[in-house]
Amino acid sequence: MFAPKNILVPTDFSEFSERAIGLAIEIAEGTNAKIHLLHVVDKLQQCVMDYCFPADEIQKIESGSIKEAAKKLREEVQKIVQSRKLDVTCDVKAGVSYEVILKEQREKKADLVVIASHGRTGIMKNLIGSVTERVVRGASCPVLVAR
Repeated sequence: MFAPKNILVPTDFSEFSERAIGLAIEIAEGTNAKIHLLHVVDKLQQCVMDYCFPADEIQKIESGSIKEAAKKLREEVQKIVQSRKLDVTCDVKAGVSYEVILKEQREKKADLVVIASHGRTGIMKNLIGSVTERVVRGASCPVLVAR
């Protein structure tokens, strides 16, 4: 039977991600695995069409987003560990979501990724792109997709 020891759980704080975290908790409780929660703050484009934002403003917005996400993740960790004896860590990174997730999977030596799918189909999936799909294709370990 597959018994992961390091589970990476990317979260965007949505209800879908909450389901993925719940699944990861169930698996971790049964296998004594460590859970790594990860939130990725997308890099902002400095220029849009013919208008550019000052670089220091972009940096300030990204920094604020990282601080707020770190606070939310710490609260999530507290909710998890207050009623369970689980080893849970959290981190916030900035970059392209799927690239950061795949890099973290390798660096943390995660042997399972539990990630949410927003269930987009048709043209919306093609226009927006799918972080989950790219993680499934690029991960070097099993990926459990929570719908």
